Amino acid sequence: MGILLAIIFFRLYLLHGEYREFISKPFYYTEATVLQQYSKSKKGKSYEVLKLRSKEGWQFYTTAKLLENLTGQSLRIKLIPDGKISFDDYLGTFFVKTRIKERRPSPESAKSDLLDLIAEQHEDPGIVSFYQAIFLATPIPKTLREQIAGLGVSHLVALSGFHLTILWGLIYGVLSLVYKPLQQRKFPYRYMLLDMGLVALGVLGFYLWFVDFPPSLVRSYAMLTIAWVMLLLGIELISFSFLGSVVMLLLALFPTLMASLGFWFSVTGVFYIYLLLHWSQKSSTWLSSKWIISMFYIPVGIFILMLPVVHGIFGVTSPWQLLSPILSLIFTLFYPLVIGLHLIGWGGMFDSSLQWLFALPSESYQSLLPTWVVIGYVLLSLGAMRSRMLFWITLGFAVLYLLYLYAFV
Repeated sequence: MGILLAIIFFRLYLLHGEYREFISKPFYYTEATVLQQYSKSKKGKSYEVLKLRSKEGWQFYTTAKLLENLTGQSLRIKLIPDGKISFDDYLGTFFVKTRIKERRPSPESAKSDLLDLIAEQHEDPGIVSFYQAIFLATPIPKTLREQIAGLGVSHLVALSGFHLTILWGLIYGVLSLVYKPLQQRKFPYRYMLLDMGLVALGVLGFYLWFVDFPPSLVRSYAMLTIAWVMLLLGIELISFSFLGSVVMLLLALFPTLMASLGFWFSVTGVFYIYLLLHWSQKSSTWLSSKWIISMFYIPVGIFILMLPVVHGIFGVTSPWQLLSPILSLIFTLFYPLVIGLHLIGWGGMFDSSLQWLFALPSESYQSLLPTWVVIGYVLLSLGAMRSRMLFWITLGFAVLYLLYLYAFV
């Protein structure tokens, strides 16, 4: 851990040098792809906000006065950096003034063909954006993002470990149907977890590259790879030291993850899963049965325990968010099903149901938890790794906060 910490600081030192060089330049030319575009107005004047990803890997926002939609197009762009861009912003997503020098459509690719294939099967642009996001990690429009936040299912739309776990199960399960009969007849000395696990990891690694390495998916893939190796070696997976080691290793390899909110939310979600499993496995009551843990304890427990953390940053609150644990369970079946339906051209089967669902949270309100309370809650959660009493105090606080949000506000 000490070696990894030293590597992280050294990588940050190098990145800080790059950052100082970047903001010291009067201008900087690069090529970037428009990920997202939406309109805003200020003091009676309208303008477009663009979210772009440069060829260097930077993600940044800029503004422009445009009449057309540039989403998906490639731009040659002049960046005009200044000292207002902090180092933290540089590692994550920053705002910078720009001038567009040249526009050209993005070249045809397998990804663009898949995006078109998805779009052809739906009439509602919002539904198109939803499916493109859960399959190919594309940004979603602001209106749809707010509707999804009102349902408390943002974690289902942003590609993460939840999706990767479903895909692993789907790939491994399908391959095992072919592999197992052959193994029994031709090569009984082979180990299915080794062979099929390696193939599944290869397919998922290609998928990770294909969708441009979303931070939460990078963390999930690294955990999945290390978990597979540990399973082969017979080492315990459900341990906080395993999670901590993976996080430190990822930060050493990709220090920009330090500024990724999606990455830290992903890590926090896994931490609370481990915390729930840690104490449920030590219980001899009916709560310790695998059925209760997988169908009730984990989805409901994660929803409750994550509430104070999420509401320390995002204040969108709606009573419909209480459906989140149920929708998460349904999504486990829904996700592989709609993948298959899109492959055979029947992707629009659930469009009307999704339109009805997204329209439910028509009203929401803002409720942010003070930063000092969130920090105290996180420290309490860390202490709950060692103390059952602190675990129940943590859970009790989260339940009280849930009642405050949805019953008394």
